[in-house]
Amino acid sequence: MAKTGMRLLVIEDYQPLRHSLVSGLQEHGFAVDSAADGEEGLWHATTNDYDVIILDIMLPGLDGLEILKQLRAKNKQTSVLILTAKDTLQDRVTGLDLGADDYLVKPFSFQELLARTRALIRRRYAQKNPTIQLGDLFIDLISQRVWLAGQEIRLTAKEYALLEYLAMRAGQVVSRTDIWEHVYQFESTASSNVVDVYIGYLRKKLDRPRKPSLIQTIRGRGYMLKAGQ
Repeated sequence: MAKTGMRLLVIEDYQPLRHSLVSGLQEHGFAVDSAADGEEGLWHATTNDYDVIILDIMLPGLDGLEILKQLRAKNKQTSVLILTAKDTLQDRVTGLDLGADDYLVKPFSFQELLARTRALIRRRYAQKNPTIQLGDLFIDLISQRVWLAGQEIRLTAKEYALLEYLAMRAGQVVSRTDIWEHVYQFESTASSNVVDVYIGYLRKKLDRPRKPSLIQTIRGRGYMLKAGQ
């Protein structure tokens, strides 16, 4: 399974569910950090940059709604998917009014959680369509397959991760550090130098003779995937 290049945080105190969610999301290519209580979860959420936070309401220490309230008070715009065993209209209204982006009631299907998570990521990057087309480069975000000029390009896990993240931000300069933080998990010991290596691998597979590279190096700032080349 290819990595998506997207980073998630799971804040859930029930260990079997937390481990199941982390394992399942990792199998679908996400870099995933996790926390078992409110204080640890808030620290992760305010210290690191995540594409989506999956947040249980009932937590030891700070509860999920307080975490959400503090995140929004600090102007953290990370998408938040609330998990809860409570299924009353008022509970849903309270969570959404505090700034939650979506709401899922336990017990739930992992496939539904996965679909909602992917939808939140697309919304964050203003990418409503589950496919991305930039000129003759075509990326299917669901199957995680890539075509260039009608020919499928076989990518490794990390090559795909980098390409998807750059494609989500096509036309924008993305720093090496930003790329690295969205590909590797919090505890990873890898350095941001690996980004340069995998950019090189991608260019070998995507660049064509007598045409400018799809991935431009912006000196001193990072990389940019040029739209429409």
